[in-house]
Amino acid sequence: MVGRIHRLAQISLLFVFLVIIAGSVVRMTGSGMGCPDWPKCFGYYIPPTDADQVTWTPNRYFEAGQMVVHENALWKARSNFTTGAQIDFGNWEQYDKHDYAYFNPAHTWTEYINRLVGASTGVPVLLLFFATIVYGRRTKKWKLFWWSGIVLFFLGFEAWLGKKVVDGNLIPGHITMHMAGSVVLIVFLVAILRETAVSKTQLNLSRSSRWILYSLLGLSALQIFWGTQVREEVDVLLKLATERSALIEQLPDIFKLHRSFSILVVLLHGLFFYQLFKLKIRNNWVNLLAGLLVAEILAGVILSYCSMPAGMQPVHLLFSLIMITIQFYLVLISGKGKETLA
Repeated sequence: MVGRIHRLAQISLLFVFLVIIAGSVVRMTGSGMGCPDWPKCFGYYIPPTDADQVTWTPNRYFEAGQMVVHENALWKARSNFTTGAQIDFGNWEQYDKHDYAYFNPAHTWTEYINRLVGASTGVPVLLLFFATIVYGRRTKKWKLFWWSGIVLFFLGFEAWLGKKVVDGNLIPGHITMHMAGSVVLIVFLVAILRETAVSKTQLNLSRSSRWILYSLLGLSALQIFWGTQVREEVDVLLKLATERSALIEQLPDIFKLHRSFSILVVLLHGLFFYQLFKLKIRNNWVNLLAGLLVAEILAGVILSYCSMPAGMQPVHLLFSLIMITIQFYLVLISGKGKETLA
């Protein structure tokens, strides 16, 4: 049973990262409102692929809830009916949750795939929750149940928040909350993975090394928060038709704060790696963290000095999230060692 819980947690964590990547691609391509309603898309379970499907035409059958773009507005069918020779607004009600009224098939399907990935994540998370119930009943140990329950709750919270983001036409503050919820999911899934691991690796760190690691974790979380806010500001500027080459100079001080603190993050990592080297500690996760740090630095440099290319934004986010995942895992496996490196 423990092995099954471990595998389900692995699958759940993989899907969480896929959701984050898909969501970042949605932001990168400006597809966030590709589906103007939720959970359907233009009133369809499988979204339209052609503008004709969301355009009013005579002698056409519509089902209740299906939408058309007409006179720069979205209109939703009140009931099942067949259109006549002229549009009868008595059969339609204007969709007034936001003023977005545009159809782009690429944006629509990008957002739809994002939603499919998000919905698919619910399957392993739900199975994980039920597996921990069975495990708890057998062993009378309920820690995994509570942790998986938190994961399930936050996944539901993320889905609810996703609806609010769409209804509010991508309200900036909600997007930051969306990212915070994703980090919580990662934290508890990693905790479950550590708890159910067959072989529990232990890093015997000095007190100073542990404090550096804790500082790295906290600062990385803060950097992700600031980075998400920078991303929101970038979205605002792009909506105002700002050229990417002019983004950096128009971003508020939060970008400078985010960029400046990255220097501290790099220095702390360097100090952490140096202390592990002195302790003669070799660990594959530490090696991966070092490689990701280099890749993250390069991604940040490209974003800052190469007109913030859209394709680099999801890469930058993904690297940062994998890094904080590894940092948290290292915190979980770190223990007291010799206190010679105070």
